[in-house]
Amino acid sequence: MTLLHVGILDDLANDIVAWTKGAARSEEVLPEIASWLTELPVLAAFLGKSDKLIPLGGGRVMGLEVDVPQEVHDYQALLLQGLHLLLDDLGLDNIDDFILSSPALGYRSPRWVPHIAVGKARTRHEPVVEIAPVAIEFGDSRIRNRQALPLPGDSGGVGPPR
Repeated sequence: MTLLHVGILDDLANDIVAWTKGAARSEEVLPEIASWLTELPVLAAFLGKSDKLIPLGGGRVMGLEVDVPQEVHDYQALLLQGLHLLLDDLGLDNIDDFILSSPALGYRSPRWVPHIAVGKARTRHEPVVEIAPVAIEFGDSRIRNRQALPLPGDSGGVGPPR
């Protein structure tokens, strides 16, 4: 389950540079984002459940909508607040507009729906499907592709540690 999607870091840095009209520079933005990501607190393992399959991504993907404990919603809200602070520190204005318009972030809605993507929809307008309830166990939160983050002091692009 994705708790906060930031996309490809080079693309996010380019979106930030474009939004600030070059006031923020990519070689400064990338290490800031990487540092922020590595300092995020870990959400402990939790249990969820699902009883419906929903369309995602404008109907192109289907996913299990997952009921999660309130602490997961609170953690996700904390991540979004942290993203706001990071973007403010990087000199962005109209941060909500940036978040909803950044191609790297890819958000289409300000509302987070806990889900697990399960595959391509058969048709573009697939309806919600009720399913037999299923319990889902999630491990501790982690950064996907952590090994691709720039090393501290590295002003180059994202890549494997050197």
